[in-house]
Amino acid sequence: AQVGQRFSLQQPQAKVSVTAGETLTLRCTTSGQAGPGAVKWLKGWGSGNTTIYDQRVTGYSLPRVMRAVDESDTDFTIHIRNVQPDDAGTYYCVKFIKENTGVDVMFQHGSGTEVSVQETALVPGMVATAVVLCFLLLLLGLLIALCMYRRKRQGRVGSPCPARTVAMGSFSPVPLQCCAGTPGTPSEVLDAESSHLPSQQSSKEENDIHYADLQPLPPAPRRGRSPGTAPTEYASLRVAAK
Repeated sequence: AQVGQRFSLQQPQAKVSVTAGETLTLRCTTSGQAGPGAVKWLKGWGSGNTTIYDQRVTGYSLPRVMRAVDESDTDFTIHIRNVQPDDAGTYYCVKFIKENTGVDVMFQHGSGTEVSVQETALVPGMVATAVVLCFLLLLLGLLIALCMYRRKRQGRVGSPCPARTVAMGSFSPVPLQCCAGTPGTPSEVLDAESSHLPSQQSSKEENDIHYADLQPLPPAPRRGRSPGTAPTEYASLRVAAK
């Protein structure tokens, strides 16, 4: 009885507020002598309590719980790492003694420490990072849209022109199709001197230019011309080269 009267347990923290993800420190110290028995940390009180730390069992604690001062007989302060919202509650530092029957009986306990856990707040660095990331995504979207617009416009400029029909004198209309090329490509002119060349077709690697064999029109008498002057008729084709 005299030994028990000289024993004291102090749990100074009444309330503690901590942010999720941080480390929670729960303080508990003892002085004097008491009967044999362990010091424990309990979460909650009564039949629904949970043992957080047990001095008697070496290494017994939650995975995130550790002693502040290892193997101390007077300082039973503990740290809880990476606090989560489920860790909120009231924690008690309790001294137990073992009776003659071998049963542990509560001897003294602290007044309890009420722990509240707050959600993680956005720090200025995180906010700045989020703003920069949003700006980069917006800039990337604008660049992609501009690239697509330019490609679409270039496709319209370089598209082949539709086929056209050209009538030459008394001959039947001949369909002609322009060759696709870039703006500013010089054209090829075929005059009457090359009209007697045979029809040719170049390979895919060369310019796709079609030659037409043109025949002169039959001579016809006309007034006002001197004798011996034969009328000539010729035509030329202008085809864009690739």
